[in-house]
Amino acid sequence: MANIQALTYPVIHDREALGEFADSLMDHVPSIERDMAKLSREPGNRVVVADIFRALHNIKGDAALCRVEVAGLIAHPIESLLTRLRSGEVRYTPLLGEVILLALDRLELAIEVLVAGKTVEHLKLAALVEGLERMSSAPQAEIDPDATQLIKSVTGFEPQSTLRDSIGKLPAKKGLKDSTTPDLQFFQSLALQFETRSPLFKGRTGRIHQLALDTNRVAGSPVDATQLEAAVYMHDVGMMFLPEEVWLNITSMSDEKRRILHSHPGFSAGLLDRMGGWEAAAEMVRQHHEMLDGAGYPGKLKGNEICPGAKILAIVDAFEAVMLKHSTRGHNRSILRAIAEINACNNQFAPEWIEPFNSVIRRMVEQ
Repeated sequence: MANIQALTYPVIHDREALGEFADSLMDHVPSIERDMAKLSREPGNRVVVADIFRALHNIKGDAALCRVEVAGLIAHPIESLLTRLRSGEVRYTPLLGEVILLALDRLELAIEVLVAGKTVEHLKLAALVEGLERMSSAPQAEIDPDATQLIKSVTGFEPQSTLRDSIGKLPAKKGLKDSTTPDLQFFQSLALQFETRSPLFKGRTGRIHQLALDTNRVAGSPVDATQLEAAVYMHDVGMMFLPEEVWLNITSMSDEKRRILHSHPGFSAGLLDRMGGWEAAAEMVRQHHEMLDGAGYPGKLKGNEICPGAKILAIVDAFEAVMLKHSTRGHNRSILRAIAEINACNNQFAPEWIEPFNSVIRRMVEQ
């Protein structure tokens, strides 16, 4: 039975050891994800299963060594599932693979949250571990139903094996063709120019545009759609004024580089400020990295000090960033796992906008 107390309110015995475990986890998880992608293509490959098992066993061992009990509690039932998979007692299924990846995601997120000194009670780790324990002893016929139940209880979504490519298949040009004013056409051209800076950015403007405007529409369009469209196009244009090694960096960065990165909303908003009629869009752009708890930037704004358009932009921009982050790690990030991470980010996003955004994603994956 899951240790609910330890999973909801974990005790940190040694913060330095926690940091060492976080570094170790960062080394192990990408290789597991690459092997999981290979296993999805070759479900009978016992060698790959053994490699995944060894990496997971190392994570569990590191957790014990660093006294990070919560990580061991999550890793143990995953290891039990892999033991059964390795022995042939159960067969690999896409839902089983999705559960393992979701569990690894939640483990990473829990450690990130703990390193930041925040609470993990919103991550539903007890429900995750209880579901994993149930699956670790279930017969083959119950593996997929149990996986479905686990995914729903932890994420609030039905399982969906739709990959990042599916987002690229959205009718991204749908909203873009409405950009008929000269200013919007100019803003759009800048956004598309930003896309050319990395092949990983291809199509991001269309995806963010559709998600932002659809989220606003589902909520009853409280934000001016034209101003929101301008903000979508311009919110990251300021990146082009920064050294590429700062904003194309996918690893940890120095305090100095982070300070430079935090200046980009000001550059983007400054351009809009100098063009009459786009004050609302400038405010959205300037605030889209602010957080409800005041931990964002550049103004350390809190709660209702942040305008609604910026709150929408923060969610859709973070969703795209999650997808991008994991595409660089050797596998395509599923929509389900990305939305699960967004929903797990306590105090970062406005709750009044999370449900409209979730509704947009639900419609997208159903279609």
